[in-house]
Amino acid sequence: MARELRAGDPASPTPLWTSDFRLFFTARTTSLLGDAMLPVAITAAVLGAGYGASGVGYALAALVAPFAALIIFGGVLSDRFGARRLMVVSDAARLVFQMALALLFLVGTPPLWQILVLLAFVGAGSALFQPGVASITPRVARDVQKANATLRIAESVTLVLGPSLAGLLLAVSSPATVVALDAVTYAVSGACLFALRAVPMGPGKAAREGAPSFRADLVEGWREFSARTWLWSVIVVFMLWQLAGAGPTTTLGNSTLVTDYGASTFGLVMSSLGAGSVLGGLVAIRLRPRHPLRAGALSMTLWALMPLGVGLGLSAPLVALCYGVSGIGAAFWIVMFHTSVQTHVPQDVLGRVHAYDAAGSLVMKPVGQAAAGPLAGVVGTVPLLFVSATMAVLTCLLLLAIPAVRNLRRVER
Repeated sequence: MARELRAGDPASPTPLWTSDFRLFFTARTTSLLGDAMLPVAITAAVLGAGYGASGVGYALAALVAPFAALIIFGGVLSDRFGARRLMVVSDAARLVFQMALALLFLVGTPPLWQILVLLAFVGAGSALFQPGVASITPRVARDVQKANATLRIAESVTLVLGPSLAGLLLAVSSPATVVALDAVTYAVSGACLFALRAVPMGPGKAAREGAPSFRADLVEGWREFSARTWLWSVIVVFMLWQLAGAGPTTTLGNSTLVTDYGASTFGLVMSSLGAGSVLGGLVAIRLRPRHPLRAGALSMTLWALMPLGVGLGLSAPLVALCYGVSGIGAAFWIVMFHTSVQTHVPQDVLGRVHAYDAAGSLVMKPVGQAAAGPLAGVVGTVPLLFVSATMAVLTCLLLLAIPAVRNLRRVER
């Protein structure tokens, strides 16, 4: 039965680093490292093929769009046929498609449409993979919050190391080689997931004899998602934040850092953001609040320092400090939210519910990113960055104003 914990309660006495968690951690970290390397490798390969900046834009969009469009269906398939099985299949498929892409670059200059099609298949594979992350984490770790915090630390490290590693490899080899080496990360991930023992490879309850239709599973996932006021409320609020906060900051903040501060400062600031995210994960390992979403919402106010530092034109070290502190707040929120989802939602619908929240969380970010440039041309970059900073504070206030979010209690499975 679920057990409520007070802030400061010790973690479960069951050790986190069991053999199954080590395998899952290795699979997840390796996959994240590949995900962080891929945009750099693809950018270099497409530019080297002569397709210019527009070609890079099309390529990156081809990678992301299928993920956003198909992740809900990936959630249904994950619950029907088993998260572990689907993740292994996804890794195998992405290995094949990305190796094919590397081969195309190796033997010549492929047509842009071939590049886009293969990248779209890779993105679709990611949509099949992602829902399983939420489903498997509670099965390989008794202490779900500690597991999520540990995975968040690994993700933060790979976000810093991945692009740097890709850049170093590009300096000594061709883009085709880097794309191929990146594809190998899928092989490592798939092998580790195949070796898991705590999670069955076979289908879940929904796939057994007499299971409902695919459409019925899709509807059930939506019903489970929409029945939890705290969950859909968070997603609605974060859609606003992605539109007016994260989206504009990504576009305008990054471009301002590069043009006004220089590429070296941009790298320093991004490294500081990654370091802050690691620290936020470490804090989330130790701090166990009774009301996780309340504590997480308060931590999101720190994110306001990111657009605020750039908008105020602070010195490079201070901007880096702002990004680092923002990373602490964002990482702590992410751990609190993911842990809440994984401990409050039944295991047999967790993949579908996670897919709905991931899709909702992502859908408005590209809109905000795309609209930021034209709006900045009308009202200016600095005012929009201040709007983004204000949105972080407003996000916190909105979340705290919703009783279902504010009062959600921490539980342990």
